Parts: sequence; C-alpha cells; structure tokens
Amino acid sequence: MSTYQAPAKINLSLRVQNKVREDGYHNVDILMAPIDLYDTLDFHNSRTTTLKCDTPGVPTDESNLVFKAIREFEKVYGRKAKQRITLTKNIPHGAGLGGGSSDAAITLLAVNEILGTNYEPEELSTMAAALGSDVPYFLTPTICRCKGRGEIVTPVPELAGWSSPIVLLKPAFGVSTPTAYKGLTCSRRLKGINYGTQKVDDITLVNDLERPVFAKFPILAHMKHWLLEQPGTRAALMSGSGSTMFALTETPEQAREIAARALQEIDPTLFTHCGTVNPQPVA
Repeated sequence: MSTYQAPAKINLSLRVQNKVREDGYHNVDILMAPIDLYDTLDFHNSRTTTLKCDTPGVPTDESNLVFKAIREFEKVYGRKAKQRITLTKNIPHGAGLGGGSSDAAITLLAVNEILGTNYEPEELSTMAAALGSDVPYFLTPTICRCKGRGEIVTPVPELAGWSSPIVLLKPAFGVSTPTAYKGLTCSRRLKGINYGTQKVDDITLVNDLERPVFAKFPILAHMKHWLLEQPGTRAALMSGSGSTMFALTETPEQAREIAARALQEIDPTLFTHCGTVNPQPVA
C-alpha cells in the first residue's frame, strides 16, 4: 500500500476579468496557498481500478476526479493503471478549498511514482490541466500566482517562507463554481459589507466572487462581517467560490477562540478548522 496526502488550499486573492473566453472560462489572477487540512489516498496494485470513499454522497464511479485522473494518465501511458484506491475525505465538498482538484493531482503524482513512469512535471501539468483549472496547482502546492483560467501556475518565491494561523468556517451548504461566475455581471452589493482589499504583511487580499455569492447566500456576508469584528482577526475573506469563510489571525489560540465562538454565535453545525496557511517543513 502507498499512502499520499492531498492538501486543501485557500485563495488569498481572486480577481476575475468579466470578459468570457472562447472556451467559456474567465481569465483570472489568483494568489493561492496550501493549508494543513488533508484528504488521504491509499493506493494498492489491483486487477482493475476501483475507488472507495468513507464519506456518504461522494461519487466513487467514473465521475469522480480521482477516476478521471486515472483515465487521463492512461491516455498518455497507453496501458491500464490498475489501482484499488481508498479516499478518506477531510476537506469538505463545495467549500472553495479545492479538495477534488487536490485529490486528482495527487492521484497523478502517486500513479507516476508507483508505476515508475517518471513523467516530467510539464507532462503531468498537461494531464492536470485537462482535468480542471485548479488541478495543476496541486502538483507543487506552495504559494503561487495562477493565471489564464487558473492552470498557468507560477510560484511566488518571496512568499515561500510566509505563513499564518487561520480559522475556517463552512456552513452545511456548498456553492458551485459555475453558480458564482454566472452572477458576476448582474449581482448586487449588500450594504455594510466590506468587499474591498485588505492587507496582511504586504499581501493584498480580495475576492471578486464575494459579490455574486453573497447576493445569493447572505449568511456568508454575515459571517465575513462577524469574522472581521473578532479579536485577533487580521483579515477575513471567502475562499474561491465559497462556501468557506476564513480569517487570518495573529495567533493559533485566537483562531481556536474564534472557531469556538462561531459555533456558539453563528451555527453549531459549522465545519471548522484551525491550522496554518503555507505550513513550513519541519527542520
């Protein structure tokens, strides 16, 4: 058995060009960062490819991005990459945290290693881009600038050593990415909500998708406003297309205190996670 971890991400910034590309996507400029929240994938050599998942409702057929990653790899490999895969989900679905994309990218890396095919990063990146806009990022998850439709990934060396405590809050519902983008040109701004840029350690935080998503799900706007009022919050933002809201804090203790208060004051059913943005390797 070979075990791999697939990290979640947050969007420290997400800017969208309103003009739609010929392929139906928008051009974006995203500052993406990994966090210490992980799915786990176990791989076993097998006579056929199967996928099991511990989370009810997660598809385990060919529609899952893990399965799609195997099939994309097989197109290049020219043979079957037969694996029995067990997926343990810790990253919530529809959260703007990239769980499915990360699972797909780690599957490509895992199969490349297990089969000894030694495909170059550029070849793996081409496979990843065919699966989804965020997938190439997770091949080398560090703080990166992602452009095009998200598949043009460039590490930001000056931020390689930057990290921050973080608290995540996610309500029971998710938000689909197409839903968020469809509202870009017609959604209204909610009164009293800070949609503007925020600064933390010379990093500019902003998310152009907050306006359309908040218009459809005002509770998320309330959560952002609430986070910004909490002691220790340095900045608060929606990640990706939501529905996760996050706050960067001064200390891990403040993150834990905010999570505890959110369960009491907002919703006791919230998914919460307190951890680190861009966790650093242990020396």
